[in-house]
Amino acid sequence: MLLKIYEDNPNPKAIEEAVAILKKGGVIIYPTDTVYGMGCDITNQKAIERVYALRGLKPDKTNLSFICYDLTDISQYTKPFDTTVFRVLKKALPGPFTFIFNASSQVPKLLSSKKKTVGIRVPNNNIVRDIVKELGNPIVTTSIHDEDEIIEYSTDPELIYEKYQDKVDLVIDGGYGDNVASTVVDITSGEFEVIREGKGDLDQYL
Repeated sequence: MLLKIYEDNPNPKAIEEAVAILKKGGVIIYPTDTVYGMGCDITNQKAIERVYALRGLKPDKTNLSFICYDLTDISQYTKPFDTTVFRVLKKALPGPFTFIFNASSQVPKLLSSKKKTVGIRVPNNNIVRDIVKELGNPIVTTSIHDEDEIIEYSTDPELIYEKYQDKVDLVIDGGYGDNVASTVVDITSGEFEVIREGKGDLDQYL
């Protein structure tokens, strides 16, 4: 199913429809403030396995991230971090960043992997944040890659739908996506180490 949702004022009924699909173990594709993502409810193991399979990923070798509504969700999934880190996160989020934290004991159980780290995203996009808020917990997320050698990420929701309509339960058309991914920042050592330059400029917030 292809569902049009406008980011400026997401229709609550459409958000509820997306959440109902997630609660039933569905996999959905949605816009973020960077590239389109694919994801599912973090509490549904079968759905997580489907995401791995659809993207051809191996659980132990893959860093899936969680999309959270805001900073209040984060502490359940990460080991404690200091106030300096918190201040930067507060300024940078919602925004086009993936922050890598030391994972709490909750994360390996959720992802059935031995991962000791977790990526956290709070995208500046009302559609996906409203979905997470209505769902009541984060969603697992991974980017939609394009097979085009020049364009790394798929940006047109209709083309994404053509490709994935038989594989996922819902594609949300939130308008054209970006083809620049999030900036990935490792903060597992307590320092801010940019490990992938993307759309976000961390220097603005340090």
